[in-house]
Formats: sequence, structure tokens, C-alpha cells
Amino acid sequence: MKLEFKKIDDDKVTAIGMGTWGIGGSFTPDYSKDDEYVNVLRYGINLGLNIIDTAEMYGAGHTEEIVGKAIETVDRDSVFIISKIWPTNYGYESAKKSVKNSCKRLGTYVDLHLLHWPVDDFDRIVKTLHALEELADAGFIRYIGVSNFDLDLLIKSQEVMKKYEIIANEVRFSLIHRYPEESGLLDYMRSEKVALIAHTPLEKGLLARNKCLDEIGRKYGKTAAQVALNWLIQKDIVIAIPKAAKKEHLRENCGAMGWRLSKEDCERALNCVESL
Repeated sequence: MKLEFKKIDDDKVTAIGMGTWGIGGSFTPDYSKDDEYVNVLRYGINLGLNIIDTAEMYGAGHTEEIVGKAIETVDRDSVFIISKIWPTNYGYESAKKSVKNSCKRLGTYVDLHLLHWPVDDFDRIVKTLHALEELADAGFIRYIGVSNFDLDLLIKSQEVMKKYEIIANEVRFSLIHRYPEESGLLDYMRSEKVALIAHTPLEKGLLARNKCLDEIGRKYGKTAAQVALNWLIQKDIVIAIPKAAKKEHLRENCGAMGWRLSKEDCERALNCVESL
């Protein structure tokens, strides 16, 4: 299978990654399926998917532990780990402590660390970004990004960086939720070469069950989910992060790469979801 890659500075990452929300618990730890999840993530890595997206909030930190276990047996350079700071840990000293704890749970450095959500107190965002710059100097993280930031907040955050750049913004983006396009965020990020990491790309399975998208997919020998993902990743700066909880879903996600919807079918896909 031919995988498609996006460029993040000197790293090549697959156009589709593995999301881990709910793996190992949502807001509290769940240890009951740890071995299953470790095996699923390793399976995805073996398929060629090299992004794993997690956060300190997922499973109250346990999800990071599962990710750390999953990558123990692989070459560290072959995976790109994304994690996130929860807003309660924003601030200079608290952010440094938070990231170091994430690294401890993961058993390694973080490739891309994001601020998980915006907060009204911009000074806390500034202090957190400056803490991440110091952590990058110290080798705990490699790149800095944000998550769920709108256009104005992204620009403000870029302006306060001292040494490094914001290289990514993870936001909700799908055939249904098209705010990044409608707000000008996508165009701006493309002009600034900031990667857009699309979370909830299948709208919690809603798009995977869409009969109209399924009909488009038959033309390509693909599923509705693969059509929805392909619509996203053919945009040059967009990386999609669907949840990676089952091996069959990972195989299906991989099948969204290596081909392209026609311009006409991209428009048709939009029409499929107009009433949703």
C-alpha cells in the first residue's frame, strides 16, 4: 500500500495518524484493555502509520503510559508522538512540570507538544509557550503547537514566540464541521506553512455511516469513511487523526491514502452532508 506523507520541518509524517482519546480511559484511568490497545497501536505502526496523538488529560495520564508501552519495541525515530497540556497546567513552572511528567509516562521525548485548549487569560498562554521553548532547548520536546485555537488567537500566539515557531494547530475539521475553511483559518495556516491536524474527522462515526458517501466510495472501491478522510488529507497541510481503537479501523484508515477523489466527487461529498 502506498502511504501519503506530509512534511513537518525535517520529518515526514503520514497524512493519517492514530488518535487515542478513550484508549485507557476518558477522564479516569481504565486498565482493563491495556494489552489490547498496545497491540492495536503496534499494529498501526506496522501498517506504516507513524503519528500517535495523545494528551495528558486522556485517561488522566494513563493513555500516555499505553502509548509509551506500544512504542517500546519500535525504533523511536519511526514514530511521531503528539501530546498536549491541559489548561489547568498552563503557566511557566506548571507547564514545565506537566511536560516532564508526560515524557516520564511516555518513556521518551515528545515530538510535538500542544496547548490543548484556549483560555481567556492570554498571559497564561504566553507563559506556557515560553516554557515549551525552554523545554525544546532542553530536549524534552522537539516542536511546539496549539490546539483548538481560532485564527486571531493563533496569530497572537505566533507573535509572542521568542525562539521557536508554532508549527501546528489541531482543530476539529471534517466534511460536516468546516470552520477552518469558513473562517479563513485554513488559508492562513497554508500561507504560514502551519500544519492543520484535524481531530474528529469522522464525526464519531457519523460520516462512516453516510449512505451518500458510501455510494461515492463504490466508484473507487472505498468506504464512506475512506471518502471522508480522503477529502481532508488531499488538502496539502492537513493531517487527519481518527481514533485508533480497532485493527479493522486502522486498516480502513490506511485505505484512505494513496488515491484522490476527483474535484467533482469532492463537491458531491459536500452535498452528501448538507442536511446533517
